[in-house]
Amino acid sequence: MDSVKSYIKEHKQRFLDELVELLKIPSVSADNAFKKNVLLTADFVLESLKKAGCDSVELCETDGYPIIYGEKIINKDLPTVLVYGHYDVQPADPIELWTSPPFEPVIKKTEIHPEGAIFARGACDDKGQMYMHVKAFEYMIASGNLPCNVKFMIEGEEEVGSVNLSAFVTKNQEKLKNDVIIISDTGMIANDIPSITTGLRGLSYVEVEVTGPNRDLHSGLYGGAVANPINILSKMIASLHDENNHITIPGFYDTVQELSTEERAEMAKAPFSLEEYKKSIAIDDVHGEKGFSTNERNSIRPTLDVNGIWGGYIGEGAKTVIASKAYAKISMRLVPNQDWKVITELFKNHFENIAPKSVKVKVTPHHGGQGYVTPIDNIAYQAASEAYETTFGKTPIPQRSGGSIPIVALFEKELKSKTILMGFGLNSDAIHSPNEHFGVWNYLKGIETIPYFYANFAKLSL
Repeated sequence: MDSVKSYIKEHKQRFLDELVELLKIPSVSADNAFKKNVLLTADFVLESLKKAGCDSVELCETDGYPIIYGEKIINKDLPTVLVYGHYDVQPADPIELWTSPPFEPVIKKTEIHPEGAIFARGACDDKGQMYMHVKAFEYMIASGNLPCNVKFMIEGEEEVGSVNLSAFVTKNQEKLKNDVIIISDTGMIANDIPSITTGLRGLSYVEVEVTGPNRDLHSGLYGGAVANPINILSKMIASLHDENNHITIPGFYDTVQELSTEERAEMAKAPFSLEEYKKSIAIDDVHGEKGFSTNERNSIRPTLDVNGIWGGYIGEGAKTVIASKAYAKISMRLVPNQDWKVITELFKNHFENIAPKSVKVKVTPHHGGQGYVTPIDNIAYQAASEAYETTFGKTPIPQRSGGSIPIVALFEKELKSKTILMGFGLNSDAIHSPNEHFGVWNYLKGIETIPYFYANFAKLSL
């Protein structure tokens, strides 16, 4: 296994060049204008798995974008690791805020990444982190160090809610049978403070539409006499939080899992500088639910946020109208035990009930998923922890994440498997934002660490 560093050193430029080529393809699953490019990316992943050493690779059609499945079965008596990742990316908007084009990858040095970081949409989420597994697998095949069976399932719809993955998993339980699932679609505390994500929040994503008059109206002739949907929507959204930033939807907190004082104390041991946090995103103060710390607010507490709001005239200059319609997209991050379908229904009922009779309200659910907590007392977590100890020289800190990977709970339900979240990105990598990037050091460190997980898991499984 000591040869992994030598292999990475020898092939470093190729590893970077291949990732750059992958990042050049704008695989935006949310926008049909990019459909051809999403399919091109699927082909790229398929070919990469073939070249890396999979014995069998398939492009599995779904009602949406295809899932790429590959496997290398060396001995059916050995344990099997299933690698999950996704090849689709978020939209790059707003384009004008990027310092370099989002699909023209460049490597730039930063304060946090003195060895350089790859700036491109999908660099960290999730093309860069997914591709670490392909290259780690390549190394294990090339060096004869693959200690167990491996399966890959790389999808193209994660950024739109993994719409067709559930049906695929349900229909292919035997094909996907495994002893543990490994995902790198999360982050760690810092390059010198490794961590393993042990909890994810669930998600409920909805779009709301408020309709007033049957057409846009002259704001002088009708203003003050007819409900303005934009004004009404703004008031309705504002009412969803109280003065303590507590969500006001009846029943919203009924199943929230409250952590004990001891558990919260353990969480608080993780290194965190509030001043550095504020400085990193250029804010003067933090904001959130009263009675909880910043790290608790963004991991163990549920949230409700407006992701977009629009209506009326937003072009250059003035146009004095009362819009007929106003819209918003709203996401709720949920904690374990909150069922996303129940929460979606609670939101729908509440939002419709608080609307005045002067408008009509339509709530359209988009997608969602359940939260997840992975235990730290099993051999898979131990294998991952020891892998980080080997390559980082430190024991990783277990950490709950504020993000969501809805399919993790689905995997446990359908495949009866635990998931280990070995992320190598950083919070500062600007995923889902302009100027997303992924450190070159982080990319290569992931490739170095993953083979040790395989070796440890195979040893501990005996």
